[in-house]
Amino acid sequence: MFTQNTALAVLIGVATGLGLALLVAGLVGWPRRPRDARSASETDRLRRLGRRSVIALAVGLVVGLASQWPALGLGAVVLVFFWNALFGGAASEKLAMRRVEALAMWTESLRDTIAGAVGLEQAIPASARGADPVLRENLNALLDRLRGRMPLAEALQFLADDLDDPSADLVIAALILNSKLRGPGLREVLGALAKSAREEVDMRQRVIAQRAGTRRSVQIIVGVVVAFVLGMALFNRNFVEPYGSPVGQLMLTVVLALFGLGFMWLRRLAKVESPGRFLLRHATGEQPPEAGRAHGRPGAADPSGTLRAGGR
Repeated sequence: MFTQNTALAVLIGVATGLGLALLVAGLVGWPRRPRDARSASETDRLRRLGRRSVIALAVGLVVGLASQWPALGLGAVVLVFFWNALFGGAASEKLAMRRVEALAMWTESLRDTIAGAVGLEQAIPASARGADPVLRENLNALLDRLRGRMPLAEALQFLADDLDDPSADLVIAALILNSKLRGPGLREVLGALAKSAREEVDMRQRVIAQRAGTRRSVQIIVGVVVAFVLGMALFNRNFVEPYGSPVGQLMLTVVLALFGLGFMWLRRLAKVESPGRFLLRHATGEQPPEAGRAHGRPGAADPSGTLRAGGR
């Protein structure tokens, strides 16, 4: 029997679920990006977070009011809010693979352009025009910085921050060293890096193909469990009547939490740990390069003041 107390309990459960989801997201944190990219995407990130919260709250209200179980409303909120984190990832993996493939193509184009006895300052604009659309925006930003008389090494460092990829750091590090030292052998280095990027693309394709079946199986299991629970709650209330008590709701919450922890554990097992970037500009809180030069610090000899070593 649907009563005012039941509706209030459902609303409290849904609000609690949304609060828990936001709390977990705040504790886990978000992927760190360079300061420039982070400030540029902050509005979009907040907009996506707000849209996801509204959708999760709406789904939780519908599920909770239909089943009259606050625990199901809470579980629906958490499930919808973390759906991409638990069961998604295919699109982001494919995008990352496409970026590596585009980087390999651009590296090969840059190598072939340099082979025609063209300097690095002329080869970069020539190769950027035929780059893949995934990289074209970042390369256009690089060209704009070069047109603004920014030193090549510093502009390449900004490109590394924009791409934010360990594979791109290898290519850009070779370009930065060549822009400063002007030594021979850049074509051979770019050829080897392009080959390595191609091998990484092949490896990622095999991994994505192997994960597709497992990801689909997990999604089917979740769908069947959710449909079964909702079906029993809507069409066979007598069978699930014990769950309507406060103790039953508590036990149902424990069961849903165990399911959620299991899926999070599977997601963590499927995650591939990529090496960290090593081309990093001065970290937040450090003095800028001008301050270092003013105080005679050892690192002041770097004209761009942008490079520092990072760990994996």
